[in-house]
Amino acid sequence: MRRVPVPAPRLAAGLALFAAAPAAHAAAPVQAALATHWAGYVAILWFAIAYLFVVAEEFTGLRKSQPVMLAAGAIWAVLAFASSRMGVPEAAHEAVRDYLLEYGELLLFLLAAMTYVNAMSERGLFEALRARLLRRGLGYRALFWTTGALAFCLSPLIDNLTTALVMCAVVLAVGREDPKFVALACINIVVAANAGGAFSPFGDITTLMVWQAGKVPFAAFFALFLPSLANWLVPALCMHAAVSRGAPPASDEVVRLKRGAGVIVALFAATVVLAVGFHQFLHLPPFLGMMTGLALLKLYGWHLARVATAQQKDDFAREGAPGDVDAFDSYEQVARAEWDTLLFFFGVIMCVGALGYCGYLAMLSTSFYGGLGATNANILVGLMSAILDNIPMMVAVLQMAPAMDTGQWLLVTFTAGVGGSLLSIGSAAGVALMGQAHGRYTFFSHLKWSWAVALGYAAGIGLHLLVNARYFTGT
Repeated sequence: MRRVPVPAPRLAAGLALFAAAPAAHAAAPVQAALATHWAGYVAILWFAIAYLFVVAEEFTGLRKSQPVMLAAGAIWAVLAFASSRMGVPEAAHEAVRDYLLEYGELLLFLLAAMTYVNAMSERGLFEALRARLLRRGLGYRALFWTTGALAFCLSPLIDNLTTALVMCAVVLAVGREDPKFVALACINIVVAANAGGAFSPFGDITTLMVWQAGKVPFAAFFALFLPSLANWLVPALCMHAAVSRGAPPASDEVVRLKRGAGVIVALFAATVVLAVGFHQFLHLPPFLGMMTGLALLKLYGWHLARVATAQQKDDFAREGAPGDVDAFDSYEQVARAEWDTLLFFFGVIMCVGALGYCGYLAMLSTSFYGGLGATNANILVGLMSAILDNIPMMVAVLQMAPAMDTGQWLLVTFTAGVGGSLLSIGSAAGVALMGQAHGRYTFFSHLKWSWAVALGYAAGIGLHLLVNARYFTGT
C-alpha cells in the first residue's frame, strides 16, 4: 500500500509505480477521517453511479470515458474541500499530482503502441491478412480454429482488442449466410484474444500494469502460456461440434500492402525490444523505450512523405496527373489513437485513487485478502472482472498492494485478463465485437456458452497452480 494519501495505482514506469508515494506525514489521519466522513460516502456513491453508465454504454451510447472523467473531477473537488476543512489542504493536491504522473506514463506508453497499430492498419497489413484467409477456401470449422489460433497468437503483440476486431472482420466476411457460425466464432475469438493477451506484458492493459508496477519480472509472464492455452482450448473444444460442417465460397480478393509496411512491422518489433531493454537493463520507465520507438516511426514517416512527394512530382511531369504514391502521415496515426479508452483510464485511475485516498482500499484489502486468502481473492477478482471490467479491478488490486508472491501476482494477472471472457460485456474485445457483429454476436449468444468458458477458466487456474508451483513461495 502506498505511503501517502493513497495506496498506489496503475501504470507508472519501472519504478515502484503502484507502490511509492509523496510526503507521508498527513496521509494516515486524512484516510482515517475520510473513511467515515460524508465526503468519503459521496466519493463511493458518485463512482458507483459513473460506473453504472460505463456498464450501460452499449444501451445509452454515452462513451465510457465521459462519466468517469466527470466523476473524477467532482470526487476530488469534494475530497479537497474536506481535506482543507481538516487542516491538510495540501494532501489532496499531492495525491492528485502523484496519480497524474502515473497516468502520464501510461498515456505515453499506450499512445506509442496504438500509433504503431494504426500505422500497420493504414499500410494494409490487417486487410491483407483478412484477404489471405478468405482466399484459402477454408471450411467453417477450419475457419473457427484458424481465427481462434491467430487471435491467440497475435494478441500478445498487438493487444487483444485490435486482434479481435481483425479476426471478426474475417468471420463476418465469410459467415454472412451462417449467423450461428458468426456467433460461435466471435465467442472463440474473444476467449482466444483475452487468453493470448494474458501471458504477455504487451497483450493486455492488466499485464502491462502489473509489469510496470514491478510485481512480476518480464520473463515470468510467459509462465502463463500453458494456463492461457488451456483457457482457450477447453471452450473451443466444447463449441467445436456446434460449428457447421459446410464451407463458405472462396474469395479471390487480393490486398496490396502499401510502401513501408514491412519496415513499420520491424520498427514496432524494435520498439518492443527498446521498451523491455529500458526497463530491464537501464532501470528506466518502459514508456521511454516506447516513445523512442515512436520517434523512429516518425522519422521513417518523414522519409515516406519525402519519397511520396518526389514520386508525385515525377508522375505529374510524366503523365500530367499524380498517381497512387502511398503517402504516410505519422501524426494522423497519433490522432487516430483510441482517445476514449485513454481518457477512460484517466477517469478510472483518478476515481479508484480517490477511494484509496479515503482509506477504503486499505480496509478492503484487509477484509478481502486477509479474510479470503490470496488464492480465493484472486480467483474472485477474475469473476468480478466479467461484470466490472478488468481495468478498474486491477487498479484496485494494485492500490491495495497485498503482500503476495510472484505466483499469486501471476494468478491475479491471469484471472483479471481472462475472467472478462465469461460474459460478452466483460472485456473490451467482447463489447467491440457485439458492435461489429451486431445482431449475430450478442450478450445472450455468449451467455449460452459461458459454462464452457468457465470450464476453461477453472482449467487455466488449476494448470497455473500445478505447473507454476515454483513461483508460490508463501510470501
